[in-house]
Amino acid sequence: MSATMTNGYHHVAMKVADLDKSIAFYAAIGMSVAASWGEGDGRAVMIDCGNSNYLELFAGGAAGEKPAGFVTHFAFRVADTAACLAAAVAAGAVVTMDIKTLTIPSKPKEIPVCLAFCKGPDGEIIEFFQEL
Repeated sequence: MSATMTNGYHHVAMKVADLDKSIAFYAAIGMSVAASWGEGDGRAVMIDCGNSNYLELFAGGAAGEKPAGFVTHFAFRVADTAACLAAAVAAGAVVTMDIKTLTIPSKPKEIPVCLAFCKGPDGEIIEFFQEL
C-alpha cells in the first residue's frame, strides 16, 4: 500500500470493563470525549488524544488482566476506502467487513463514514476509516 493512500491513524479500539472509569482515567490525563453513542454494553466513545487521533472505547469488555493483543482493531484515516481495501487485498489481506457507508449516531454530532475491515498478514484487524 502506498504511503499516500493513508493519512495516519484515526483510532485504536478496545473493549473495556468499566467505560465510565476509562473515560475518567483518560480525562485525568488531559483527553476528552469527542463523540459517544449507544446504550448499555453497546455504548462507545471516541476519546480525543490530540492531533485528530482517537482512542475508541467500547463497553462490555471482560474485567481483569487482559491477554497480550486485546486491542480490537486499529484504523487508518483514509481519503478513499475502496482504493485502500483493494490495495490491501492485492497484497494478501482477507476482507472481514466489506465497504460500508453509514452514519455513527454520536453526540455531539453524527459522524458520516465509509469504512471497511480486513485481516493483515499476522491476523491484525485493520479498519480503513474515511470521514465523509
